[in-house]
Amino acid sequence: MRSRAAGMWWGTAIEAPDPGALARFYSELLGWPIGHEEPGTVIVPAPQGGVYLVFQQAADYQAPVWPPADGEQRPMMHFDFQVGDLDSAVADAVALGASPAAAQPQENVRVLLDPAGHPFCLCLDQD
Repeated sequence: MRSRAAGMWWGTAIEAPDPGALARFYSELLGWPIGHEEPGTVIVPAPQGGVYLVFQQAADYQAPVWPPADGEQRPMMHFDFQVGDLDSAVADAVALGASPAAAQPQENVRVLLDPAGHPFCLCLDQD
């Protein structure tokens, strides 16, 4: 398609009641810097470039429910992060403010909830 350009993908936007706090959580979790901050929006770029996480203010934000439940706010997306040591990665995430989800569907993956309630997965690198 003519409308598509190489390198078109820029990043993903995540809604949160406090985008600065959530951006700082992911910045510390991933070791990525805060790249830009303005009222209502904070950007966390990957150090190697090419990927950006954008955190945006959402006054009417409702945390998703994990696992999904009928009639409740469903997760619209989630992050998967590959880690070398699952137990220490979970401990690090919890120390930063994450909480383990009650449902853990796989042995080599841990589902956690970030401080705003978004689920994310820590996946054991088995290579």
